[in-house]
Amino acid sequence: MKPDAKMIPAGILGPALILALLFAACGESEVARHARQITGGDPGQGLVLVRKYGCNGCHMVPGAPGAKTGGKTGPPFEGVGSRPTLAGGLPNTPQNLIRWIRDPQSMSRGTQMPTLGVSEQDSRDLAAFLYTLR
Repeated sequence: MKPDAKMIPAGILGPALILALLFAACGESEVARHARQITGGDPGQGLVLVRKYGCNGCHMVPGAPGAKTGGKTGPPFEGVGSRPTLAGGLPNTPQNLIRWIRDPQSMSRGTQMPTLGVSEQDSRDLAAFLYTLR
């Protein structure tokens, strides 16, 4: 085979191929990467935290282990990542969602959503998970 200026040098092909295979093996979707980027959280950890904080006691949570199918106090989480608003009218921004998860009472007095003492990082992880639900 004759060398061609448009060909990728063999020394680069090996590492590039290895990186491509590693990213494919990780399996993180573009939606998950975007959610991680805009929230500073980990969507996989957020899924774990759904159970820790009992979110599925009031909300239907797609993909959550042990999620109840009948949580009816709060709205279902399905599609929350693509909704224009949160919590009855707040713009659906990462900052609003993270703050809502941490302290909903400060954003809407009298809301049924309780303040659960969610840490800053846990709220970012939960928000990242929620933004994967489209």
